[in-house]
Amino acid sequence: MEKITAAITGVNGYVPEFVLSNKVLETMVDTNDEWIVSRTGIKERRILKGKGMGSSDLAVPAVKGLLEKTNTKPEEIDFLICATVTPDYVFPATANIICDKIGAKNAFGYDLMAACSGFLYALVTGSKFIESGQHKKVIVVGVDKMSSIVDYTDRTTCVLFGDGCGAVMLEPSTDETGIKDSILRSDGSGAPYLHQKAGGSVNPPSHETIDAKQHFVFQEGQPVFKAAVKSMADVSAEIMEKNNLSGDDIAWLVPHQANKRIIDATARRMDVGLDKVMLNIERYGNTTSGTIPLCLWEWENQLKKGDNLILAAFGGGFTWGSIWVKWAYNS
Repeated sequence: MEKITAAITGVNGYVPEFVLSNKVLETMVDTNDEWIVSRTGIKERRILKGKGMGSSDLAVPAVKGLLEKTNTKPEEIDFLICATVTPDYVFPATANIICDKIGAKNAFGYDLMAACSGFLYALVTGSKFIESGQHKKVIVVGVDKMSSIVDYTDRTTCVLFGDGCGAVMLEPSTDETGIKDSILRSDGSGAPYLHQKAGGSVNPPSHETIDAKQHFVFQEGQPVFKAAVKSMADVSAEIMEKNNLSGDDIAWLVPHQANKRIIDATARRMDVGLDKVMLNIERYGNTTSGTIPLCLWEWENQLKKGDNLILAAFGGGFTWGSIWVKWAYNS
């Protein structure tokens, strides 16, 4: 019996129209364009505007476009998994809301929360449903409306994040393409350095938590940066060594878009030239679960069947990981 792998057979993305540039942020907090670009590589980010708009409103156009590109009917979808840290509600799952909005009446779904590594975790999870042989069409969504949990008076965090969504289709493959290997890791001792202080069961919402601005992203930058540089670079090199891959074998590094310096360090560790690194951080900032699929969407027409891709991320929790993907189609 032929081995089934989960192949990415389509990718699509969506970013909102409103652009929040560094120049505009200069009027909001004590910062400047040169400082932001030199330390992060970010020049602008997209923000979802409109009352009552949530992460599902970013996901729906991305998923609808994916269905069109892959010539798939909504009712053909077996399973939809949504990686997000900004769900529409605590419950029901945003995945369920997306399925309802797109008409995927035969799909089950749920949300997965692993911060900036969420898309990688969700992609590996989705791949297992394909590899089981019981599911034929799985959609993996990475989406975050980070503007909903960012304090725009905190200059250390408000410059980093934007809103966006990417989605991929997974289908069975027997031709050696698809998700070949993965390494996923986590370390809960990193939680104090990057988290949201209130809103969960430990510290439920109250007037006090709102007044204390505890429903926004909290980050202690230096320990997060140091852990991200080491962990993302190490795990990317590890998956290459495990599979006897050299820098020459890699067509593209697809890194989480948190900080240009972290991305550069990862590429050096892998011995991959910067000309083979997908970068859009300067235009979108850190869209958390959305960064990696947004890169795949923007580079789709440069990808060729059989290309070796290394996907790598690091996020709050701490969570991190890498995936080796052999691309399944020519655009």
